[in-house]
Amino acid sequence: MDAACSTQLIDGDGTFNVSGVDHFIKEVKLEECGLSYAVVSIMGPQSSGKSTLLNHLFGTNFREMDAFRGRSQTTKGIWIARCAGIEPCTVVMDLEGTDGRERGEDDTAFEKQSALFALAVSDIVLINMWCHDIGREQAANKPLLKTVFQVMMRLFSPRKTTLMFVIRDKTRTPLENLEPVLREDIQKIWDSVPKPQAHKETPLSDFFNVEVVALSSYEEKEEQFKEQVYNLRQRFFHSVAPGGLAGDRRGVVPANAFAFSAKQMWQVIKENKDLDLPAHKVMVATVRCEEIANEKFASFIANENWRELEEAVQSGPVSGFGKKLSSILQSCLSEYDTEATYFEEGVRSSKKQQLQEKLLQLVQPTFQDVLGHLRSGALENFKDAFEKALNAGEGFSSSADSCAQSCMSKFDKGCEEAVIEQAKWDTSKTREKLQRDIEAHMSSVRTEKLSELTTLYQSKLNVALSGPVEALLDGANDETWPAIRKLLRREAELAVYGLSDALSGFDMDKETRNKMLTDLENYARGIVETKSKEEAGRALMRMKDRFATIFSHDSDSMPRVWTGKEDIREITKMARSASLKLLSVMAVIRLDDELDNIERTLTLGLVNSTSNNATNKSISTIDSLASSTWEQVAPEKTLITPVQCKSLWRQFKNETEYTVTQAISAQEANRRNNNWLPPPWAILALVVLGFNEFMTLLRNPLWLLVLFVGYLVSKALWVQLNISEEFSNGALPGLLSLSTKFLPTVMNLLKKLAEEGQAPSTNTNQTSMSSSAQSEVTTNGESSSSSSGSSPVKPVPVHTSA
Repeated sequence: MDAACSTQLIDGDGTFNVSGVDHFIKEVKLEECGLSYAVVSIMGPQSSGKSTLLNHLFGTNFREMDAFRGRSQTTKGIWIARCAGIEPCTVVMDLEGTDGRERGEDDTAFEKQSALFALAVSDIVLINMWCHDIGREQAANKPLLKTVFQVMMRLFSPRKTTLMFVIRDKTRTPLENLEPVLREDIQKIWDSVPKPQAHKETPLSDFFNVEVVALSSYEEKEEQFKEQVYNLRQRFFHSVAPGGLAGDRRGVVPANAFAFSAKQMWQVIKENKDLDLPAHKVMVATVRCEEIANEKFASFIANENWRELEEAVQSGPVSGFGKKLSSILQSCLSEYDTEATYFEEGVRSSKKQQLQEKLLQLVQPTFQDVLGHLRSGALENFKDAFEKALNAGEGFSSSADSCAQSCMSKFDKGCEEAVIEQAKWDTSKTREKLQRDIEAHMSSVRTEKLSELTTLYQSKLNVALSGPVEALLDGANDETWPAIRKLLRREAELAVYGLSDALSGFDMDKETRNKMLTDLENYARGIVETKSKEEAGRALMRMKDRFATIFSHDSDSMPRVWTGKEDIREITKMARSASLKLLSVMAVIRLDDELDNIERTLTLGLVNSTSNNATNKSISTIDSLASSTWEQVAPEKTLITPVQCKSLWRQFKNETEYTVTQAISAQEANRRNNNWLPPPWAILALVVLGFNEFMTLLRNPLWLLVLFVGYLVSKALWVQLNISEEFSNGALPGLLSLSTKFLPTVMNLLKKLAEEGQAPSTNTNQTSMSSSAQSEVTTNGESSSSSSGSSPVKPVPVHTSA
């Protein structure tokens, strides 16, 4: 089929050509156009040259009238064709002419229906009219436009259609003078048409774009006619673009739905009696029933019972809501039936249905509020009941199931009471939302409880492992890691058993349960590893503490006094060996009971490295310590690398060297302080060389007395001057100190000797005075002693030694 080939859309009897239209759409590929297409139609008096204009304007091949055979009806029904060479795709409809003698004077139903169909379907409507008919009452399709305007406003949503009035056989009268007269006639038609209340003041421009063009006579001025048509054709290019002839695209259906849409519109137009001027009875029934419905709707809004019910719902759920609201709605509808009972049944039922729909739309938000209150109340009840059940010690899963079932039952009962008889509203979505909320809360509580259980047993493991592990590592020895492993195994088993028992109330799969228990075991292991790393970071401090403890205390834990008899070298070796033991224990994590030779490696590399008879062995050991990993030990189990051990040991020896030096110095000082005898050779020399002096003393005993007195004086000066203390700080400081204290000490000693000489005479005088007093008392017969008598004075001894 050629693109311009025409197809009959509706035949003269008003039958829609479904198959022909489907075939036409496939041939012109209209379905591929989407929304980018336009529909143009033309209407006008019979034999006014409509088909001729379309063929010249759009390149179509509609059948034209043969002038030599007389004026008669050429186009019957409505024909459709695609415009040739115009983009976007433009479909043109050629309508049967009006006022034709073939249909008769009175039968104008099809003409009105086809005109209304053209206005409903088309974006642009061409109204073909003779120039000499402008200003005439029965010309220019005025009666038809009047009916179409009235019906279209009531049946269809407003869509701005372009009405292009094409003035044919233009005379000498300029278009500028013809157009105002034509527009005035159109406005009069619009103003005379009865309009609904919503469009009382709506101007014509809100529904139609009115265009006016004029064409010369085709028969008399063919070339001028063709030129004017060519210029008019240019205006149809890109007509659907903004500002184009068909710029208003509201309500346009996609091209693939054009056939179905056109068919439904024609069916509605054919079956709608309003297009045939509705009967008075139907018109009155329509208007009056609508008024009654509006009155009852307003009465319902002002109803006190409804207002109280609506207000009560705002604050919470209302018992018996469904029955109360159903009663109010039924009362309103019954009043409508009473007042509209004598009107036409079809109209009355239709308006009642509309009233009921409006009422239900009004009350539906309140009904949803009721459902919302029921849902929120049921959810809160579930939360409270669930919490109480858990606090009472019930299992999680059993508590959740029983509480959820109870709350859902109460919610279902509340929904049954809230349902309205006049509506079949579905409450399943609200119920599903409540179920989701309950499940979400259960999931949240479940996660929280599981987290609390995990945290509880983790805290227990922290308390049970951290302190003991720290204490065991502090006293590091061969049994440290076996003890730690035993401790870890015992505490982990206790924690896992406790958590497993606590999880029995949760309905969880075996995989999740085992994962939680495994995570707890790993956490316990992680505590030990973390604590071991912390203690490894304090390894140097621990080594120094252990060295100080062993070096400075004896086997009874008593502080050592360096008297000179101790073997400092052996004690130092023993203390360093203990510190090295601690270092070897802290070097790696030994939770898997695997053997290693770390202690031997450290001993050979650090303690015995200075041995002259182990040179080769030392070299190999040093090489083994110059590494970042231990032999037969995984890197992740290493706490202190061999290189770090070597560095720590060097720092340890440097920091403990001073302690050893101080001990040696104290031992030597103690030896010097306790050894006051001269050397044996000096004693022998004194005996040999002093033999004559010794014999002299034996022959003259008086010299012995002199020597004894000299000894006493020397001893007294020794004690008073504290000579041993003064010389403990050195010979020169001791001499300087004694030189300043010697004379005052001698003077003090002589003073004490003088006071001792005066003490005997004083004691004699006091004794005689006491005897006289006693005799006087005896003479007077008194048995009591004198209150003023003095007690005997004790002599003050003279100390010659400290």
